[in-house]
Amino acid sequence: MVDHLANTEINSQRIAAVENCFGASGQPLALPGRVLLGEGILTKECRKKPKPRIFFLFNDILVYGSIIINKRKYNSQHIIPLEDVTLEMLPDTLQMKNRWMIKTSKKSFVVSAASLTERKEWISHLEECIKHLLTKTGRQPCREPAAPWIPDKATDICMRCTQTKFSTLTRRHHCRKCGFVVCADCSRQRFLMPRLSPKPLRVCNLCYRQLLAEKKKEAEADRRQPEPIHSAIQGYEPSSGDDSDRSDDEKAEQWPADTEFYTSQVSWSSFHS
Repeated sequence: MVDHLANTEINSQRIAAVENCFGASGQPLALPGRVLLGEGILTKECRKKPKPRIFFLFNDILVYGSIIINKRKYNSQHIIPLEDVTLEMLPDTLQMKNRWMIKTSKKSFVVSAASLTERKEWISHLEECIKHLLTKTGRQPCREPAAPWIPDKATDICMRCTQTKFSTLTRRHHCRKCGFVVCADCSRQRFLMPRLSPKPLRVCNLCYRQLLAEKKKEAEADRRQPEPIHSAIQGYEPSSGDDSDRSDDEKAEQWPADTEFYTSQVSWSSFHS
């Protein structure tokens, strides 16, 4: 399917339609060989509450964003390289069914589909694209995915000290290392984690001590390494060793049922209704 649709006019029209829906707030998505395989609305478990998000699956990236007017206007565009994605099936909860986790080195989050069949379709197509990309590039799957943030409503007390109760005046915070909901006293430290951000990020006290210990251990290992031997061959040098989710409460989300996304009469490979 991908080989058949790549660099075709209909595929270009579909990608252009997605770009147009994101407008100036989104990045260009058209690239040689890139194919739009499917799209749909999934529920993303955000920090405050679950929210609908539009998802677009391409053969090399996964794109999602917030819905302003369905099939007409989206914003808060996020682009995830599929090479960095691993998936984890999750059990149903009382509030959410047909769940799974999308894990990457920078951000991990939970989504749910409207039906079990729809989840199977998403998982199947995602796994196929990921497998194809890893085979093509020779890369290994992501081994250190970022911890997903535990939703605010999951706990009324700090998950570290288990003493501080959250209220209107006592804010909830999230450790960027473990994803726990913690109070300010338990997360006063910042630590630089280049894999996640170029700036130091908030971490809980426990993770801060663990990160410091790991950094000290790495520094000691580096000091024990012998000095590199420089080659005499000329020109040779030895190799050197947030979605923050903005509130949608003020947005007027509309769901016009009679709006056509694509103007072309050619049916495309949407893998679920």
